[in-house]
Amino acid sequence: MDDRPRYMISVAAEIVGMHPQTLRVYETKGLVRPRRTPGNTRLYSDADLERLRLIQRLTGELGLNLAGVETVLRLQDELSRLRARVERLEREMRDEVARVHRQYRREVVLYRDPGETLPEERRRWTSTG
Repeated sequence: MDDRPRYMISVAAEIVGMHPQTLRVYETKGLVRPRRTPGNTRLYSDADLERLRLIQRLTGELGLNLAGVETVLRLQDELSRLRARVERLEREMRDEVARVHRQYRREVVLYRDPGETLPEERRRWTSTG
């Protein structure tokens, strides 16, 4: 999802089919966090628009009030954070396993029974004898 801020409030409201005042209310309640320009103009990203569409579905189709929407969004945000953490931990684990494998490969010495002949020695004996 693209997080680059690009849409002013009027454009964002038109895209998602909401009134700009509704977007301001959602921002006040912390449901959406548009970025601000140095001149304090709100700029919404594609990710913000997707979040606004989700709020629309939760309130319109499922009939949730804004407190319920806030809970769903908070849980969804936490789930995203946890997924990212799991992915990071899995990456770290794979890197560590690879490091350990490289380490033990450098340190492993194959055991050879002193009485055992190696395959190349066997070939020499059988071809000459």
